[in-house]
Amino acid sequence: MITLILGGNKSGKSDFALDLLAEMDGPPLFVATGKARDMEFREQIRQHRLSRSPMLEVTEVSEGLPQVLQKAKLNFPAVLVDSLDFWLFACRESGCEPDKVKEFMAVLDDWGSTELILVSCETGLGPLPASSAVRSFVRSLGALNKGVAARADQAFLVAAGLPLTLKQG
Repeated sequence: MITLILGGNKSGKSDFALDLLAEMDGPPLFVATGKARDMEFREQIRQHRLSRSPMLEVTEVSEGLPQVLQKAKLNFPAVLVDSLDFWLFACRESGCEPDKVKEFMAVLDDWGSTELILVSCETGLGPLPASSAVRSFVRSLGALNKGVAARADQAFLVAAGLPLTLKQG
């Protein structure tokens, strides 16, 4: 089953995803995509690490998410990816976005029975970004979220820590 969890920055989406993961059987894998580029984000990552169970296996990934997921679905009953927006940014920054998104969607199309929880920022709820680079990223992330939602068995929007069901399969 594929579950998509969307929400704004600091909306509680990661906490909700971890709660869902805790309900699953067997040892899960947590796939982290965020890279600390400043002290504030480094602290946010540190807080996330402290809030997770020390028993949770964690792997960090940049643009290689499709390959990590291919291996993970063979070795783990449940996988949580937090978050697709950071992954997409890494792909964009390395110049491989179209190919990696295509690979990722192919992995989802052939996912199988492993539980997969995908976290991503919902985009476009605020004012129109002033720069063309940010507008381009917002369009790409919106397209990625729509593509994942179409493939997901269930989807949630988390606002103010409250999960709202968008799709139930």
